[in-house]
Amino acid sequence: MKKLELIEAASKAYEEGDLFVAEQKLRDSIELDERNAVAHNNLANLLRISGRFHEAVDHYHRALVELPESAEIRSNLAGALEELGKHDLAEAEYRAAIRLEPEFAEARFNLGLLLLAAGNYTEGFAYYEARTSVFREYDTLPFPKWNGEDLRGKSILLLTEQGYGDTIQFVRYVALLRKRGAAAVSIACNPELAPVMRTTGNIDIVVTEPQSLRMHDYWISLPSLPHRFQTTVDSIPADVPYLGVFGNRIDAWRPRLPNDGLRVGLVWKGNADHDNDRHRSVRHFADLAPLWSVPGIGFISLQVGNAEAETEGREILQPIIKLGQSIRDFGDTAAIVAQLNLVICVDTAIAHLAGALGIACWVMLPSRGVDWRWHRLGNTSPWYPEKMYLFRQDSRGWPGVIDDVKNALADIAS
Repeated sequence: MKKLELIEAASKAYEEGDLFVAEQKLRDSIELDERNAVAHNNLANLLRISGRFHEAVDHYHRALVELPESAEIRSNLAGALEELGKHDLAEAEYRAAIRLEPEFAEARFNLGLLLLAAGNYTEGFAYYEARTSVFREYDTLPFPKWNGEDLRGKSILLLTEQGYGDTIQFVRYVALLRKRGAAAVSIACNPELAPVMRTTGNIDIVVTEPQSLRMHDYWISLPSLPHRFQTTVDSIPADVPYLGVFGNRIDAWRPRLPNDGLRVGLVWKGNADHDNDRHRSVRHFADLAPLWSVPGIGFISLQVGNAEAETEGREILQPIIKLGQSIRDFGDTAAIVAQLNLVICVDTAIAHLAGALGIACWVMLPSRGVDWRWHRLGNTSPWYPEKMYLFRQDSRGWPGVIDDVKNALADIAS
């Protein structure tokens, strides 16, 4: 089989989900021609998927010997270097890719994430704007995007994107739009978020149906507001709480909560469709068992979706009040969280909700793919500076993080 045929066969195997055959075909192609840059790049991409980053870096370098002006390969190399924690080298390769191809949206976006994780918000948020070309979540609107124009007497529509947590994190900027003189602020969001969006005190209209949209003077996506307001780590609008809860929701959930001891909410899994879910979610509810060695704690499950079923059969070893299946939207979740002493969760929207409500929250972070907003180092967050604590993984993995959380829980329960 010729080298081009081998590359095509590898692509077909990859599309069919057979990574073993795809890898073998690419290695066969390289054996025929050691200078086959395409095969080296494609093989490196497969190696990255399987977590073999050192070997991936080697093949990217071999590809670049033949194609040194390839922005795509340099960007791929940067991604592998980033996974290895070689952030300075990764940054250099992203910048090289952008010099070769200034409008390379994926490289610009990934460089933005890398810089934001390092706390370089000025440059990071500028590159982060490239996400609109990467994801293309919405079409062009019949009125202009807001680029910093005078808002006095004007109306502005806020669009949400990415996950629920992004919306909750960035809705704090609505207060700054009001300070700029915005006369009317609307937000288009998922119905599940609508109840908490109505509690900001700064949003006039919450739109959950696209056909209900009307003309505004301007529009902007919520995650673009940090860039528009030239946010730095020191200038984050961190006036917490900035979300509230409706009293009738509080009353509806109060009878279902424990009367004695510390009330601790738990969320151990995030969105299963998230690219990094296998790293950021706890394997199984049973893995949290060490937390039950701490006396005086009333655990409450805030876990929505199918994952709450993992509690079944664990009632004696890990007794927990299961509320997840009864939660209709974030208004319900907020009403429960507002009545807790603490939320312990993985990196998911509940962390942002607890933070925005001013409720103590401990976030258990993954070993790989830590989101930029939690930065690379430290145990606190400038986005929620007072009541949030970050538990980072070390060589012990999830068992180590859970053990650290158990010890911290024992400290506050004693």
